[in-house]
Amino acid sequence: MKRIFFVEDDLSLVNGLTFAVKKQGYEVDVARTSHEAERMWDETKYDLVILDVALPDGSGFDLCKVIRQTSKVPIMFLTAADEETDIIMGLDIGADDYITKPFKLAVFLSRINALLRRSDNFSQSEAELSSKGITVQRLKGRAYKNGEALDLTSSEYKLLCLFIENPDVVLSPEQILGRLWDCNENYIDNKTLTVYIRRLRMKIEDNPGKPDKIVTVRGMGYKWDGI
Repeated sequence: MKRIFFVEDDLSLVNGLTFAVKKQGYEVDVARTSHEAERMWDETKYDLVILDVALPDGSGFDLCKVIRQTSKVPIMFLTAADEETDIIMGLDIGADDYITKPFKLAVFLSRINALLRRSDNFSQSEAELSSKGITVQRLKGRAYKNGEALDLTSSEYKLLCLFIENPDVVLSPEQILGRLWDCNENYIDNKTLTVYIRRLRMKIEDNPGKPDKIVTVRGMGYKWDGI
């Protein structure tokens, strides 16, 4: 049974969402402070982490950074912090999804299912991918450039895998978002994808200003130039 870690200090929200998530067949642990969350994270293995940004004793952003130091577990922010800068910050530091309050319960549950399903799909895929000096070791969840380890967020790692799996295939933004987020509706917009592409290029390209791995195909999307 999948175990979800929910870090949120709003007790009424915690109770309602915990009930709904358990009805989906998941186990749920709850922390209401950053200190409690760090202790529980060290003691238990989780399949998904859901974070609020504003916590009584700290920031969900900082907690996300701590988790990303040791794990590529899917992370979702669920927060009232809906400024574009907050969303970009959350995604840049390693979150896989970012939902702002208020939200629809059905959408929330759909995105939990999608994150967990996608995580399972990645763990079951080909053990190693290699192209143009980039190597991905799926069983270890690591990627390398010319033998040197790359510091990738979970979403950057999955985006890299998607590109290398489809060399010389033009992928539209809609296709990329659909494959990575596995949702029927356009929950994640093109601005978010642009952030991911830019950040990934900064880490894998020799010259990010003139990329030769992830190439933009004007009016169509992006492709991994496998030549």
